[in-house]
Amino acid sequence: MSRFSAPIAEQIWDMKYRLKEADGTPIDQTVEDTWRRIARSLASVETEPELWEDRFYAALEDFRYLPAGRIIAGAGTGRSVTLFNCFVMGTIPDSMGGIFDNLKEAALTMQQGGGIGYDFSTIRPKGADVKGVAADASGPLSFMDVWDAMCRTIMSAGSRRGAMMATMRCDHPDIQDFITAKSDPARLRMFNVSVLVTDPFMDAVKDDRSWDLVFDGKVYHTVQARDLWNKIMQSTYDYAEPGVIFIDRINAANNLNYVEDIAATNPCGEQPLPPYGACLLGSINLARLVSDPFESAARLDETALDDLVRVAIRMMDNVVDASRFPLEAQAREAQAKRRIGLGVTGLADALLMLGLRYGSDAAAAQTEEWMHQIARAAYLASVDLAKEKGAFPLFDAKGFLASGNMEGMDEDIREAIAEHGIRNALLTSIAPTGTISLYAGNVSSGIEPVFAYSYTRKVLQRDGSRTEEEVEDYAVQLWREKFGDIDLPDHFVNAQTLPPADHVKMQAAAQRWIDSSISKTINCPEDISFEDFKDVYMQAWDTGCKGCTTYRPNDVTGSVLSVSEAQEKTAGSKVGEIAQEGEVVYISEPLDRPQSLEGQTYKLRWPESSHAIYITINDIVQNGHRRPFEVFINSKNMEHFAWTVALTRMISAVFRRGGDISFVVEELKAVFDPRGGAWMNGKYVPSILAAIGGVIERHLISIGFIDGEGMGLKADPQARVIEMGGRPRGPVCSSCGSHEMRMIEGCLTCADCGYSKCG
Repeated sequence: MSRFSAPIAEQIWDMKYRLKEADGTPIDQTVEDTWRRIARSLASVETEPELWEDRFYAALEDFRYLPAGRIIAGAGTGRSVTLFNCFVMGTIPDSMGGIFDNLKEAALTMQQGGGIGYDFSTIRPKGADVKGVAADASGPLSFMDVWDAMCRTIMSAGSRRGAMMATMRCDHPDIQDFITAKSDPARLRMFNVSVLVTDPFMDAVKDDRSWDLVFDGKVYHTVQARDLWNKIMQSTYDYAEPGVIFIDRINAANNLNYVEDIAATNPCGEQPLPPYGACLLGSINLARLVSDPFESAARLDETALDDLVRVAIRMMDNVVDASRFPLEAQAREAQAKRRIGLGVTGLADALLMLGLRYGSDAAAAQTEEWMHQIARAAYLASVDLAKEKGAFPLFDAKGFLASGNMEGMDEDIREAIAEHGIRNALLTSIAPTGTISLYAGNVSSGIEPVFAYSYTRKVLQRDGSRTEEEVEDYAVQLWREKFGDIDLPDHFVNAQTLPPADHVKMQAAAQRWIDSSISKTINCPEDISFEDFKDVYMQAWDTGCKGCTTYRPNDVTGSVLSVSEAQEKTAGSKVGEIAQEGEVVYISEPLDRPQSLEGQTYKLRWPESSHAIYITINDIVQNGHRRPFEVFINSKNMEHFAWTVALTRMISAVFRRGGDISFVVEELKAVFDPRGGAWMNGKYVPSILAAIGGVIERHLISIGFIDGEGMGLKADPQARVIEMGGRPRGPVCSSCGSHEMRMIEGCLTCADCGYSKCG
């Protein structure tokens, strides 16, 4: 009998976590084989590996403890991969050489996947003097463009996806440009961005005082703090970014504030980390620990929870020794502090099984109680590990116990740490669990409310066809099995109907006993007023949260123009015509070339090339509209001959197929040259191919094929919403092509295939 409670769970396992040969032949025949592989690998560093292998297997069994996906997929495979999810890179020096050294490190890290975070506050503002070269600085945002291009290139090369977080202090002179940077749909697509908000800034906002924007001791501008706060809020209201990170609160609470300063987080925000900091993640599946669900005697088995947490902590500590790292500096940092992040998933389902409405006072109190129990078990388990294996190398009892987090810890735990030390500097974090929650039977994700109790999932088959299957939330499935197909009780609320204040209440309740941070999305209704929206952030600040991420659906953040998955050839259809339902019509055969075409030739001078490149784009006119038909790329530099011919043929072939070919521009503009790009017309262009993409884009704009820079097929969040059967279609998943992308835990996640922008 299968251990999977739903077809989607088995499909996610097969697609993402099942060990296979290079040709796709399965090595893990069953999910039990996967559990055994992980348990054996993580027990291999123990002095009694067979004993711990069985205990680790028991924790994994029936999806009770869920290591992060990177561990499930990589542990015990013999592959040179990192098992860590989160990295914050080194401090970026304010020098050209240092900046590009850090870019190289980021590329090496991203090749192994995972999310990386950067603080760009250390780079001097735009227009500042650059000593010795009689020039003005281009500012941190120009270098963020370079990082963005690098990330897109690494991903397009077939490496595991990764995402990036960029942070900037609220007192940096370029903060206002940073806040609005992602209002440009063509810019910083690979980044999440968050403002580092300080305690003095929040005081100035509340008191309506002035606020200095400073770099290296020099005041560049003075603004009203409340005006700057409103600018952050307006951008977030319109574009869902930037997020807000209460950085002083994070540093004050940090167990390690005596040896490190934090200025950045991983992409989803649950891991504030120091330079070269890395963290691994795992989750306790609370939904699997409830006995007698939906009955008056329903309860979460606290003894099982304690035992499971203790085993999970040991497993995660062993990952520090079993994993490889992209950079030696990351390995040293991880070994010195042995930071781990144990969290939960299935919280909302567990609350439902106990008859509690997510967001109610009772649910918040129960959540805080469970988090307290998990924190106690985790810290005591780490103390026991310190007795057996030693404390983390940088442990100092006085400094550790003086942190804001430890000052509120239970006295018996403080006494145990003072006497024996502790194995892991930080232990708890609530991370995104979108994919592993599907793998565990579609339990509710992290501490989020249930997003949808059921939905129809489109499954892409090997032959290219799609089948549909109904997917139910885990708790709903249990309810149906027990009571049949009757209406769900009133306490079954979901993310779409929950008031934002209830979201914040739950985040604050969980944060009380989480020593790192929490990845959570506070869903806001589209019609929420701007003043009420700002109140959400003030509530997060006032109730002790370490950050805040919201999502308000609208034409910009919630839907994009969709492209048909399978277009039938329609007699009389115009190439690129928008059909009545708003979908682009594609032709099945390439057009024949007319005898003559109108076109334009552009000269491109690449700084590193001895000869100019000439790009000719010819257009076809149909029904009074011009559209590109072919391209020719020529240069006297013979080093360019082969690739320019190949590019000419490939792009022309795409153009002649019709439809919206603007994605060609976006793909070219994303190419990053590791040897370096060039500054052209005041803008950094990451490669010669990106420059060619820019030329083609300008031509498409000139003939009216696209409306403006960055408005191509892959990058037009401002396109009108298309109604399909009365229901707007959301963003398309770049992995499976479905329109089931949802904002969960601060990251767009596909409900059909589990793909997440944040890895």
